Amino acid sequence: MNKKEKYIIEVARRARQAALQLAAVSSKEKNRALVAMADALWQSRAAIIAANINDLENGKKKGLSEAMLDRLSLSEKRVKEMCDGLVHVSRLNDPVGEILWERKREDVLVIRKVRVPIGVIAVIYEARPNVTADSAGLCVKSGNAVILRGGSEAINSNMGVVEALNQGAVKAGLPADAVQLIRYTERELMLPLLRQNELIDLVIPRGGEGLIRYVAEHSTIPVIKHYKGICHVYVDKDADLAMAESIIVNAKVQRPAVCNALETLLIHKAVAPRFLPRIVDALKAKDVEVRCDAAGRRLVKGVKAATERDWSTEYLDLILSVRIVDDLDAAIGHINTYGSRHSDAIVTRNAAAAKKFMATVDSSAVFHNASTRLNDGGQFGFGAEIGISTDKIHARGPMGLEELTSYKYVVIGKGHIRK
Repeated sequence: MNKKEKYIIEVARRARQAALQLAAVSSKEKNRALVAMADALWQSRAAIIAANINDLENGKKKGLSEAMLDRLSLSEKRVKEMCDGLVHVSRLNDPVGEILWERKREDVLVIRKVRVPIGVIAVIYEARPNVTADSAGLCVKSGNAVILRGGSEAINSNMGVVEALNQGAVKAGLPADAVQLIRYTERELMLPLLRQNELIDLVIPRGGEGLIRYVAEHSTIPVIKHYKGICHVYVDKDADLAMAESIIVNAKVQRPAVCNALETLLIHKAVAPRFLPRIVDALKAKDVEVRCDAAGRRLVKGVKAATERDWSTEYLDLILSVRIVDDLDAAIGHINTYGSRHSDAIVTRNAAAAKKFMATVDSSAVFHNASTRLNDGGQFGFGAEIGISTDKIHARGPMGLEELTSYKYVVIGKGHIRK
């Protein structure tokens, strides 16, 4: 075992000890710590932004795309959003200690099902330094110790953020190891981290499909994941076309490199002759490359041909595939065949069509007349999120405080024994 592997194991051991201490910290103390963490982060903003500039320069040298550089970039506004997220989480109800179920037997034995922290959570992610603050805040509030392992492209930014968060947390009385960052970014060093199933309770990977599959395939610890975000908008024959245009442009263009951005547009054949030329013009004005199926290319000129591979591609860029479908059932069938169970939307004024779409599309979040970009912990009122799960067991969709808890049974007796 080399020096770096020993370091990984020691981080996990310290996190386990911190988790045992955090489980007994009161809501008031955790809230005070979150506010202190936000204050320390804001006070350190100049140093953090300077470190981020270093990461951006390195990213440009490595040839990162403009979309990836946008995900990596920190401005004073984005640091303020990170601080605001921590403060918002401090104001949310603490799920720890909530009684989910209680039964009092005839012999007065009391059985309670109570929310408790999961314990130690490892978050493995790429590119986005805001994930560092979001994950730390949610884990602290839910009583979990967190081990953060960011990518090499954001190492300087992440180190600056975690240093500030730790200053605030320790000043407020939290264990020094409640929030830890793995300072080595070599992929092979993920393996010793993913094998610490006796010390780490859960792994949450966030990033590209390759990273997430690597984590899921090598981890001996339970993993909550989504492999990719192939998100759809279906424009129904009864859609408000002005609304559809607004939703599509927002879902594709606002931040194309995130997992809830639109990747495939489906249009009912009855409105395609009117709507497809309109939406192609709107998207081209935003520098979006449009790829259409054969039916779409008969309606508009100057677009690339979409192939079978496009329907299952997460572009994370200003590229959109478009397919003309016969009806609602065809749209649902396409999504359930090619989608990734992430975020899918229907635009329609037909309530029955919307109801069927939302009942039968098998995704973590479905939207009626709303952008897929809204599938987000902050937008849902969670303050932040630690990830968007497309799994169905334990957690699905944006993961906030409740999703970072488990439960145990608390049994209160008066000398009871089993006969």
